[in-house]
This record gives sequence, structure tokens and C-alpha cells, in this order.
Amino acid sequence: MQKKRILFLGETYRADAITWIEGLKQFGDFEIVSWELKTNSNGINRLKRIFELAKTFVTIKKIAKKFNPDMVIAERTTSYGFLAALSGIQPIAIAQQGITDLWPENSPLYIFKKILQRIAFRKADLIHAWGPVMATHMKNSNVDMNKVLVLPKGINLDFFQFEEVKDTQFINAIVTRSLLPEYKHDVILKAFSILKQNNLPFKLTIVGDGILLDSLKNLAKKLNIENEVVFTGRIKNTDLPLLLQESNFYISMPTTEGVSASLFEAMACGCYPIVTNLPGNKSWISNRENGILVTSEHYKKLAEEIIWASQNDILIKSAVKANRKFIEENANYAINMKIIADKYHELID
Repeated sequence: MQKKRILFLGETYRADAITWIEGLKQFGDFEIVSWELKTNSNGINRLKRIFELAKTFVTIKKIAKKFNPDMVIAERTTSYGFLAALSGIQPIAIAQQGITDLWPENSPLYIFKKILQRIAFRKADLIHAWGPVMATHMKNSNVDMNKVLVLPKGINLDFFQFEEVKDTQFINAIVTRSLLPEYKHDVILKAFSILKQNNLPFKLTIVGDGILLDSLKNLAKKLNIENEVVFTGRIKNTDLPLLLQESNFYISMPTTEGVSASLFEAMACGCYPIVTNLPGNKSWISNRENGILVTSEHYKKLAEEIIWASQNDILIKSAVKANRKFIEENANYAINMKIIADKYHELID
């Protein structure tokens, strides 16, 4: 019997996309071909990307004619999701990647994006909300909620295994977000400089690469914490679970957040999360219970909360065990991707 074929529209280098595609192959036995825009969406390139969008329909129809897909799926409702909606291929599944996908809110293209999203929502047969915060936006946008599947893709729990939390009095913290402005690594470094001023021992591991690597290294030196901070640069995926298992605190301070796989990975491995007080995080974290929520860019408050957590060893050890159980029940890749794959087969049949 011939495998069912899916056309994936999205940026295949992204970890979220890789998880989605590989999960469909593994748990749905799908054959998948992908296509993505060549122009990035930064700065002046945003306008170029819009013009590229306008020319892609012919390209996608050519791919569809050659590949003859049984279904099209797409990430981001305002770009690839819109393309999927007008591709002529059915059924259509689209995924909202951010809280609204209408970002930034002060963009001159905001209204235009909203129109594209409305069309994508209307045309789609299935809409993925990777978390409750996304479903809230959909409901507020008058989406037919019968088409919405609220379910994260999940993470591989065989890969991200649990490790009992170590003594929290020594703060062994980890950050696993890309070194980009929106992730506010500078706020984290400033918070840890306060720990240094208070003679609190710590190690801070910053994983990954990005345009801010050199400036963040310079900031760590300026703050006199360069000996306590380790910048790993880009690492192999197989090395990440070990680094998480060696750490006892996970720190993440972005200014916006949808559903963070990085947070799930940290929770799975036994790190106590200290994250931004955003709706996307509040779906999973209750303050000073299974994690800590801190207002974005408040480095002094972040320092206070890290110190508080380091002084509550019993609570932390209990919380990380509960977090692992929560991830096993709600964000297990093997379970969730099977549900998604089965749903696609239903739509095709």
C-alpha cells in the first residue's frame, strides 16, 4: 500500500519543524516533501518576503502537481498557513506558532497579517494550538473551535531523561535559548552579577549561538562573572540532555513566548524553571510551586527569586518530580505525535 503524502510548508531547519516532520514519519508512516521561503523576515527583508509570498502560489502548485500530496500542513498562520489555505490542496492543517502570530503588534503590517490569518483560519480543516494560550487567541478571533486541536507536539522522553535535583544551595543554572535580543540574556547576566556581589556560589551555562554571543561575553566580563559563566556555543543535540541533567535551575527571560519546547526539556530533565511571567509560561507554571514567574527585564527581581529558590531545597526537589510526571502525562512526544498522525489519517480518509 502506498504511503500517504504530505506537503509541509515551513522552515525545515527549525527544531519545532523537525519534531513535527519526524514525528509524522515515525508515527504516521507519511511520506513528506517540504518547501520554504528563501527570504528571511528581518528588517527590510520583510517587504521582500511579502513579494516572494505573492509569487509562491505558482511554485506550490507545480510541487503539488509533481508530488500529488494527500494533504498540506503549514506552520505560522500569517505566512505558510495562508499559502496552504490557497494552495488548492485539501485537507489543510495549519499551526499557530506564537501566542497570536501577529508579531510585533506595532508592525505596520499588523492589519495585513491579521487578514491573512483570518483567511487561513477559515480555510483550514484542522488548526493546531500547541498550548492553551494559542487556543485563547483563536477563540477571541472567532475561530470555529471544533477545528482546533489543543495539544503540544511534546518531547522525546527517552532522550530527555530525569535526573534527581542536586543540592540547590550551589546554583548550577542553564539557559538554552538562542542568543538573540528577544531572549534577554543580558537580564540574566545582570541578575547573576547580583548573586556574585552577595558571595553566592554559582555556575551559569549558556547554550547555543546567535548574533549576541560576543556582546554577551563582553557583558559577563564587565560584570565580573566571566569565570562563572560558560558559553558552550552550538552543541550537538545529543549533548543537551546531559547539560540539563547536570543543572538544577533553568532560566528563560524572553519578552514573548508561545509554547516552549526548551521549557519542557528542562522540566523533563529535573531543572527547576525560573521563567518570564507570560501567558505562554503560565499555562504550565504556577508561581513558587512548580517554578517561578518573573516579570520580563526585572533583573533584580530575577536575582531575588533565584536566591529564594536556592534556599528552598525541599520544595524544589518535590516540584521537579511533579514536573517530570506532568511532562510524561501531557508532553510525551510518542503519545502526542501519534494522536496528531492519526488525526491526519482521519482527515485524508
